[in-house]
Amino acid sequence: MDQQAIESYAINHTTDHSKLIKELISVSEENLEHIDMLSGRLVGRLLSLLVKISGAKRVLEVGTFTGYSALTMAEALPDDGELFTCEYNERYEDIARTFFEKSEAESKVTLVMGKALETIPTISGSFDFVFIDADKINYPNYYKMILPRLEQGGIMVIDNVFWSGEVLDSESDKGKAIDELNTIIRGDNAVEQVMLPVRDGVTVLRKK
Repeated sequence: MDQQAIESYAINHTTDHSKLIKELISVSEENLEHIDMLSGRLVGRLLSLLVKISGAKRVLEVGTFTGYSALTMAEALPDDGELFTCEYNERYEDIARTFFEKSEAESKVTLVMGKALETIPTISGSFDFVFIDADKINYPNYYKMILPRLEQGGIMVIDNVFWSGEVLDSESDKGKAIDELNTIIRGDNAVEQVMLPVRDGVTVLRKK
């Protein structure tokens, strides 16, 4: 089976992006090198559906990049929903803010700049939906910090849990950190989870 062909088939049979998000993708491609940091349509639509199905109203995202996944989730939130998205790299800030301001969901989104392990504690309250897609070295730290603030029955989604297959036999620090997180989640009786072979691996978990 041609895995790339299957993925293309899946993308072609998945709901398309909104017009604004298509524009964001285009601008990101024109201005930045690491465009593969965008979550992609499969993960994006998965996030959108999970936000809608779960009835989430308060979302935390760790890792904004240019705002693709934040906007995807914000568009799915109800009118009284709110999303806090954390980003450290100022290079991505201008694009993200520009597209947040263009969006009808602008009032739902708060961009928090700085190191996430330092800024997350400054955001008050709990969350009913979390998406983690930031620096891989700190994946275990993000999980340990955020899980206590996830509501019972809340959903957490973690991207890149395969890290291009490095979790199978990793010699890189990032691969080791992601494998550590995957092991922590597998042994955590506070959650139930499924690891999906979507793109670079996505774990979806629910806090019991």
